[in-house]
Amino acid sequence: MTEPSQATQEALSYTSYLALDEVLNAQRMRSDEHDELLFIVIHQVYELWFKQILHEAEFLQRNLEAGNTAHSIRTLRRILTILKVAVAQIDVLETMTPSQFTSFRARLDASSGFQSAQFRELEAVLGRRDERVFAHYPEGGEQRKRIAEAMTRPSLFDSFLAYLKASGYSVECDRDVTRPVEPSPALQAILLDVYSDDGGPSVVAECLVDLDEGMQEWRYRHVKMVERTIGDKTGTGGSSGAAYLRTTLFQPMFPDLWAVRSRL
Repeated sequence: MTEPSQATQEALSYTSYLALDEVLNAQRMRSDEHDELLFIVIHQVYELWFKQILHEAEFLQRNLEAGNTAHSIRTLRRILTILKVAVAQIDVLETMTPSQFTSFRARLDASSGFQSAQFRELEAVLGRRDERVFAHYPEGGEQRKRIAEAMTRPSLFDSFLAYLKASGYSVECDRDVTRPVEPSPALQAILLDVYSDDGGPSVVAECLVDLDEGMQEWRYRHVKMVERTIGDKTGTGGSSGAAYLRTTLFQPMFPDLWAVRSRL
């Protein structure tokens, strides 16, 4: 009779399943300042949420392209809920005063939130096509590769177009997916039919509007948090800080879904 391996003899515990020894020892502070731990934990949690949103977005695109309305709506609602949690975390970060942040800011060296490869990948999944983001990632690096690949795949909106086609609408799905989404009067006419029919596709469309609005809310809260903390100082790592972040405000990811609203 074969002896069970040591691995099977050891019962899986809460700590081992969640790899808590690794997770809870991943906060490596570079100063003795009390508030640095909060800064690290908040940003690590953001990265975990970005990972989950990317995971959900991949599942969402598959379901949209398969014409699966129910799964698409449920997944969109999950993404929206995660995004709301991520935005709410800014409230926790804003309990740190400017002087508390300044006490350890210099220890961050060249590190900056602009280097969050997962957020850049998420932007690409949502349709952003801007090669300027590569300035923060070296040639040949894995992070740059993932962002570049996301920029050459169909975006979430392209998957939505495939979904509309699968749902019986005469949508053209041959656009260059390496280019940003541009407003299309022809598509807006089809979206009017989608909303007029008031079926599953209109619910999916409204969830996408919610997602677009949620991302804009994230950007707004982010820029106000930066202004509140460092004003118009140069951002961490030499970035332009709040000045750059303000340029990202009020730029919809899905312009047709907004343009059509004045005609509904």
